[in-house]
Amino acid sequence: MTIRDAAPAGAPCWADLWATDVEGSRAFYSRLFGWDALEPAAAFGGYWMFSRGGAPVAGEMGSMGDMVADNTWKPYFCTRDMDASLKRAEAAGATIQAAAMAVADLGVQSVLTDPAGAVFGLWQPGTFQGFSVMNEQGSPSWFELHTREHAAEVDFYRDLFGWTVDPVGDSDEFRYATFRTPGSEDELGGIMDSSRWPSAGGDHWDVYWHVDDATRAADTVETLGGSVVQRPDRTPYGVLVLCADPSGARFKLREPPAHG
Repeated sequence: MTIRDAAPAGAPCWADLWATDVEGSRAFYSRLFGWDALEPAAAFGGYWMFSRGGAPVAGEMGSMGDMVADNTWKPYFCTRDMDASLKRAEAAGATIQAAAMAVADLGVQSVLTDPAGAVFGLWQPGTFQGFSVMNEQGSPSWFELHTREHAAEVDFYRDLFGWTVDPVGDSDEFRYATFRTPGSEDELGGIMDSSRWPSAGGDHWDVYWHVDDATRAADTVETLGGSVVQRPDRTPYGVLVLCADPSGARFKLREPPAHG
């Protein structure tokens, strides 16, 4: 388990779901992960948070007028200077979907599309730092970019966030790199070359949620009306499962390996 008071600059710090069936997803994730669905905040367009054990773990928002939700999870990365980060991202080919917006005194958020088409958010903390617990049942476990433009995307995010990027595999069969904040040995996520699997969809970020028993959690997903897209797969990084909630939003489960 990892507990932190604040995310380092460039680290994942939040994730939220844009959902068409807000009541259904509130019930689904609460039952799957043991989350508490807090009340929607009218002042913030009906946005609400999920918490577990009193600690915030994720957010959710429904469709907004003519803007129909696309049923996707989106990660946010911490920045200490939103304006500078946006300028750097745009200069490198990113597109700003949602301009920087102050959320009361909680912080400032923005949503972007990277040069290859993957959507992500930026969060400049105010009084709200994002999630504080990782690698515990029902909390964030890993963040992973799937891209068909691996080398270019590694350069984009490394330059934007100052990540230290460590190659894990660099062959046509398996090209993968992990990232961490400078000076830290804690890996935060990975970047996968998905060019060999065009059927996997366009470039996108995956959010992994820690579970103590991936097989049991996958069974629960199906019991609750979701689907298991890829059955539990035992890997050196743990048991991994690709799932979709009843509305089709994809997410991943991760039961870490016994050694950590």
